[in-house]
Amino acid sequence: MEIFGAGGTQGPQPVYPRLAPFSVDAGQTVHAGAPRDQVEISPLGQMLDGISRLPEIRHEKVDEIRRQIAEGTYDTPERLELALDRMLSEFLG
Repeated sequence: MEIFGAGGTQGPQPVYPRLAPFSVDAGQTVHAGAPRDQVEISPLGQMLDGISRLPEIRHEKVDEIRRQIAEGTYDTPERLELALDRMLSEFLG
């Protein structure tokens, strides 16, 4: 009795047949029916990309606004009206 292993006498064979090599020379066009790679970015990836593009935090400005809020001088009728106008124009287009 002879045992040749899992691949028989010719060794292991690929599961899928090999495809012919594919190359495009300079100046040649690829036909529309040719397979193309595609990348899809998840919503989380898009959000993280947007966050990475945000400007750095201006800590001195944040500290100043916090001080004004603590003193009660930040919320003025003019600022409230401006914020409401901006919010309404954003919602209405």
